[in-house]
Amino acid sequence: MFGQNKILKPQNHCGNKLDIQEIFFTLQGEGPNVGMPAIFIRLGGCNLACSFCDTEFDSYKELNLAQILGQVKDILSQYPKTSLAVITGGEPMRQPIEKLCQELQNIGLLVQIETNGTIFRNLPEQTQIICSPKISNNQYYKIREDLLPKITAFKFIISKDKPYNKISEIGQSKFATPIYLQPMDEYNENKNKKNLQLAIDLCKNNGYFLSIQTHKTIGLP
Repeated sequence: MFGQNKILKPQNHCGNKLDIQEIFFTLQGEGPNVGMPAIFIRLGGCNLACSFCDTEFDSYKELNLAQILGQVKDILSQYPKTSLAVITGGEPMRQPIEKLCQELQNIGLLVQIETNGTIFRNLPEQTQIICSPKISNNQYYKIREDLLPKITAFKFIISKDKPYNKISEIGQSKFATPIYLQPMDEYNENKNKKNLQLAIDLCKNNGYFLSIQTHKTIGLP
């Protein structure tokens, strides 16, 4: 959290076991599927260390696919109308999630990945990939060229007083990829108001979509 996590390299194995931080049921609070009931599968570890990241993903344990799917099915037994599974992190592409994505789709779930765009995995065709680009040394990390045409939407973090105060061209125009802007939560009311206003102005002037972390507003995980 807050840039203190260990930076971990991508894993290469068969994907029958994955490092899982938590699996829980909530409403998707961000991006194009906002408001949808969703099963979140949070994977452990990340290949970046962002100072503003407020997500706990370092306390994880290894689970096999049967255990993961068992927890998913337990949630579905309580909330059978749920149709969305969100695989997030950390950085979910750091681990071989291809089999997990396919298994989730096999039981009828739409699968959405939340990624920083620096790692490529050959995921099932129907998988939605939401890319949130990150910055180092005042420049966005390069998005993988093989990932760009597969990205469903970009979700840019916006901060008035940090390098996240503008939208750079990182390949979104070539594929006419939808752009969502999400004000950074800096745990400071004045800063957050500035971040929100900047995001609103950028959306108005460029035709972007505003993405508010509604789960925080309504008190959901």
